[in-house]
Amino acid sequence: MVSPVNKNYPKYTGRVQPKTPGETYQGKLIYPYLPSKELIDAVNLAIYLKRPLLLRGEPGCGKTKLAIAVAYELGLPFEAWYIKSTSRAKDGLYTYDTVGRLRDAQLAASGSLTKAEKQRFDHPTSYVRLGPLGRAFNNEKPTVVLIDEIDKADIDFPNDLLLELEEQIIKVEEVRVDDQEMEIRAKAAPIIFITSNDEKDLPDAFLRRCLFHYVKFPKYQQIVHIVKARFPDIADELTKKSVSRFLELRELMAEETGRSSKKVSTSELLDWIQALKQDTLEEALRKLSQKQLPYLEVLLKSWEAHISYLRLSELTGGHKAYNVHSANSIARSPFL
Repeated sequence: MVSPVNKNYPKYTGRVQPKTPGETYQGKLIYPYLPSKELIDAVNLAIYLKRPLLLRGEPGCGKTKLAIAVAYELGLPFEAWYIKSTSRAKDGLYTYDTVGRLRDAQLAASGSLTKAEKQRFDHPTSYVRLGPLGRAFNNEKPTVVLIDEIDKADIDFPNDLLLELEEQIIKVEEVRVDDQEMEIRAKAAPIIFITSNDEKDLPDAFLRRCLFHYVKFPKYQQIVHIVKARFPDIADELTKKSVSRFLELRELMAEETGRSSKKVSTSELLDWIQALKQDTLEEALRKLSQKQLPYLEVLLKSWEAHISYLRLSELTGGHKAYNVHSANSIARSPFL
């Protein structure tokens, strides 16, 4: 078993960014990500203690992108495990080719195996295919692992990972070595990030094995930095105007919490600005000065949200000036 703490652990600073937005790292697109000091501290504590870091916060606030940002800065391998409602804990550990093993057993009984097939049959471990967490355990280097949206899975899913998270060991029940279950022990402690959108409560036993950080939604000045990092050539006037109108929309939606609880996120803001950038600067600014926002299809994802926005925008006369000064004292939040 790996040691309980990592005395020579790598330090994450949040200062190493891709040279150009949309750079590729291990097959993944990566964009500038600027974490708060609190988030940086949480990441380094998780690395030091060799504990998973559970991240919560509004959808689209940057939880998922943290893992690849850490892997990029530290130059480490990256594995992603995207959870679905049908996911089982075992899927991320390994799969066993039971059908292939049975087929080879039948061929072996009839003497029909080729030399290569016989070698495979004589080594049951060759039927094991590692999943994202299994590959991380089997890597000689520390691997950054993202377990994304764990709350989508069945309520028993987190508890089925307790042994793997606590002991950093995987038991392969289908394969026996020296009359014992095959074990895959972590060669180097993985750096595990787990995200949750609070769709359901997570078990206490699981939470005890994690560190926790809530990723706050960024305020005006930090969103301006996010936009400029994603679009280095964007005009200042377009940045400020679009961010102000975006935050006005969030305020309007907050007033309608009972009717439309989903707020627009920073990821949707970036898509919206990308849509605005197809226009000339003058045309984009003209559209942003109108009563109704342009390209609502990018921001509002339900008919109910559209109706609520149209009604409220009529009541407020289009839009109200967002109070920039009250938003500037908020601590930094991450780039997406």
